[in-house]
Amino acid sequence: MAKKDMRMFSQVLMGGAVVAVALAGVGYLGTDIWLASTQWLLVAAVLSLFGLYLKTS
Repeated sequence: MAKKDMRMFSQVLMGGAVVAVALAGVGYLGTDIWLASTQWLLVAAVLSLFGLYLKTS
């Protein structure tokens, strides 16, 4: 995988983490969307960790 592709994929993963945090916020306000709020936060943590890993490598 080229370095440019890895950086772009890292940005996609970080964007997914932001979306997951937003879905956790929506769930906190009362309407869970497919997963509970705490599960969305776990998804966001995993996506951001993989995003940071790809950005640094």
